[in-house]
Amino acid sequence: MWWGVGAALVANALYSVGFVVEKRALGSLPALSADRPLRVVRVLATSPLWIVGALALAAGFVAQLVVYRALPIAAAQGIFVSGLVLLLLLSSAVLGEEATGRERYALGGVLLALLMVVGSVREGEDVVSGGAPWTLVLLVCLPALAAGVWLYVRVESRATKRHRVPTSGIGYGVAVGLLYGVSSLAIKGTSGRLTTGAGPAEAALSLLGSPYPYLLLFTSVAGLVMSQAALQRCRASLIVPVCTTVTCVFTAVLGTLAFGESLPDDPLLVALRVGGTALALSVLLAMPRHDPPPAAPPDHRPGPYPTDAPPSTPPDTEEPAMTPDDPLLALLACPLDKGSLSLLPEDEGGALYNPRLRLRYPVVDGVPQLLPSSGRKVSADDHERLLARIEVAAG
Repeated sequence: MWWGVGAALVANALYSVGFVVEKRALGSLPALSADRPLRVVRVLATSPLWIVGALALAAGFVAQLVVYRALPIAAAQGIFVSGLVLLLLLSSAVLGEEATGRERYALGGVLLALLMVVGSVREGEDVVSGGAPWTLVLLVCLPALAAGVWLYVRVESRATKRHRVPTSGIGYGVAVGLLYGVSSLAIKGTSGRLTTGAGPAEAALSLLGSPYPYLLLFTSVAGLVMSQAALQRCRASLIVPVCTTVTCVFTAVLGTLAFGESLPDDPLLVALRVGGTALALSVLLAMPRHDPPPAAPPDHRPGPYPTDAPPSTPPDTEEPAMTPDDPLLALLACPLDKGSLSLLPEDEGGALYNPRLRLRYPVVDGVPQLLPSSGRKVSADDHERLLARIEVAAG
């Protein structure tokens, strides 16, 4: 059992590093959209940094195969969730992401819920199952896949509306988490098929005759496109923990039932498993669906001037335009995806541009207008033209 625990800890480290490296790479890539999957794959393949992150995730997948050979499903999920701590530390140190107070409490509740689930596992009493009836696996997995895709499309349609409030990524995390939950069950089934004691050829034929490789193929491709488009727009420190929570709860509860790993006989342990699941779902429902809007600068507070202090007459001077070497430029970020912005030339209006989301933010009297509603979407042709102008100005 202990080498399974070690493999789970290695998988945690690989997954955390992989997600953070991918998020770092996504910040410098053009805007991705799940409705153009081939373009998403093509753009991702051009980024060496993103490929490094993807290789780390692939190594985590291999470690996960080892884990499911040695540990019960519920116990494995409890160890996997400990990787959230490393992920949050890396997100803060590498990406500069900070969770709000409400989100920190929610993540604490998620950790408690999943510790309750793993606390319901008693060593020596839980049996590590090697397989499950494939009809039962499909009965569990197909509705989850449909729900995940439906939810993602619904969140995506809302996120593309004009004057929308920027989403925090909860919906994206739940949708992708359902897909990865199915993937986790497919990994469990694949591990069982490869450890039957048969020869390599027989094991391969047995695996191909099961639904597991096809579930893995679908969830890998769909999960790649959906997760990377969502990760580019939202904070890794929020979307990945939500995704991990949904994946772990889905796998621990439905995987235990599908693969016949019996529930505890002790009523207290059953209460821990059920209560932990209910707590995790309750926390997810209570988490904020949108990022808070940026605070208005003090000089632009709404409301009348005080009656005893008439507005001062503005000086008869013009605010200087921003320049590429303006130190303020390095501190500015898009209010939607928190990524860096590029300064357009003066003949383009001197605006700030986010090439990932194709959003243009005006600069009025030297003051950048970075409210979420201030961004204006540009056409594909204008996007290519602006990218060329930015490259010329940088050169």
